[in-house]
Amino acid sequence: MTVSHVLARKYRPQTFADLIGQEALVQTITNAIDHGRLAHAYMLTGIRGIGKTTSARIIAKGLNCIGVDGNGSMTPNPCGQCKHCREIAADAHIDVIEIDAASNTGVDNVREIIEGAKYNPVSARYKIYIIDEVHMLSKAAFNALLKTLEEPPERIKFIFATTEIRKVPVTILSRCQRFDLKRLDEETLTNHLMNIIQKENATAEKEALQLIARAGDGSVRDSLSLLDQAITQFDLNIKTNDIRQMLGLSDRTALFDLYDDLMHGKIQNALDKLDMQYKNGSDSLALAQDMLSLTHWLTRVKITPELVNDITIPEAERIRGKEMAQSLSMGALTSAWQLLLKGLDEVKRADNPLIALEMVLIRLAYLSELPSPAQLIEDIKKNGLIQPVVNQDLTTQAPVPSESTAIRENIPISPLSQIKTNAHIDTKVSRFKSITDMAAFARTAGDRLLAYNIENYIRPVSLDNFVLTCDFTPETPERFSADLINFLRTKAGESWKIDHKSGGMATIKEKKEEKQNLLIQELAQTSIVAQTLKTFPQAKISKVKQITETDSDEDTSAEEE
Repeated sequence: MTVSHVLARKYRPQTFADLIGQEALVQTITNAIDHGRLAHAYMLTGIRGIGKTTSARIIAKGLNCIGVDGNGSMTPNPCGQCKHCREIAADAHIDVIEIDAASNTGVDNVREIIEGAKYNPVSARYKIYIIDEVHMLSKAAFNALLKTLEEPPERIKFIFATTEIRKVPVTILSRCQRFDLKRLDEETLTNHLMNIIQKENATAEKEALQLIARAGDGSVRDSLSLLDQAITQFDLNIKTNDIRQMLGLSDRTALFDLYDDLMHGKIQNALDKLDMQYKNGSDSLALAQDMLSLTHWLTRVKITPELVNDITIPEAERIRGKEMAQSLSMGALTSAWQLLLKGLDEVKRADNPLIALEMVLIRLAYLSELPSPAQLIEDIKKNGLIQPVVNQDLTTQAPVPSESTAIRENIPISPLSQIKTNAHIDTKVSRFKSITDMAAFARTAGDRLLAYNIENYIRPVSLDNFVLTCDFTPETPERFSADLINFLRTKAGESWKIDHKSGGMATIKEKKEEKQNLLIQELAQTSIVAQTLKTFPQAKISKVKQITETDSDEDTSAEEE
């Protein structure tokens, strides 16, 4: 019976020439060996299945290789045929010790390593300890290892591998030469899978291999495991649709159709397409992730249209993606991203992922029908609910006269100039025609508390001949009357009296609230807002802001910039 090895073992790199995508590591180790500048400890980090342990074994071979004739020195290109190369490849070398830190986490295990490190190698040039998943060692075990790492015996080397570099103490990292093995890109992985397909005398569509590489998420081992499954399942003839079913992926053309229906509010069509994809074997979670990826890609195409010229992307997707990116606004895409990102978590946690995904898509379809905030404001302005208000203070500003000029020419002094001069002027006519004037003056003078009290607690009856006749609300502070009289005398130069009379009109605050409620009621009756409130029953209008011409000018200039 012929023993068949899985592809990940069968095509495991034996030399640096076979190692793909890790040029930085290969170049550094090659230079170190050529110039005899070897570190006493190496730290290899990266995702699972990227080649950490494989790289460690190749380094061990290079340091101990003696060549085919048995007289060679250490080399970056191990022969693979000498005694040491063969035994290291078979994990049977007495001087190359591989340890799984996940099952040897304690300080006693490390003490055995320290004790063994005291002795020279039996037959090889270097005794090498390869410790996989080193982050699993306990704190005490790490501490026990520190001294040996700092001053190791001359013929001892340590090679550590980990997927969780952040869990390794900095005291260990500082004693190692670190290499971050990078995640392989989709194109590199796809080409690697093509080479293996040819060696296995199998056939495969390029798009099918791209799907496998994408699912492998940068891991060579994960990609090869999926390829192994595909070869076994589909009898050496791998088709794109077969891989989609194997991985539970959606058909890309169908995905574009589904997304297009959602973004145009065609919810029934979208749900029918979702049901069809589910029956064809698509996984709900994978479909949600695919829609997120599509949203991201369309957004990038929106920003950088040149992306559609990437030949690694199927032509149908490039054409369709360009059309959709042009037709969708950036606001619609970013809103879809936020909703789908939140929905992805709901699908993960739901007992029935399909139902959760349907609810996410329904929300997305209804969201696409709603106008953007800019459109909403524009429609409201067209309906006449918000009238531009000309701010006279900003459009026409006269120069502020000095105090002497104002008295001589009988020019009223503005509150701001009055504060600057801090003058006390006898005047027969008060500058204050209403309590609104008083509140504005207090705010300009910097007394925001007094301005707040005026707006919230005074119910005015009349202002006549420096006498304020009014009522006060029950919440009025005790010394408010005295504070107001003192403020008007010292800051405005006017002597006022306050005459209390029951009743009075509404406070400034109450008038503002009444006006705001009327605006909200009018706004809620417009067709576009009424439709929005009907779609989202829990929603409510909390505030309506009247837009002045100054606000509009600022918005326009911001857009132009």
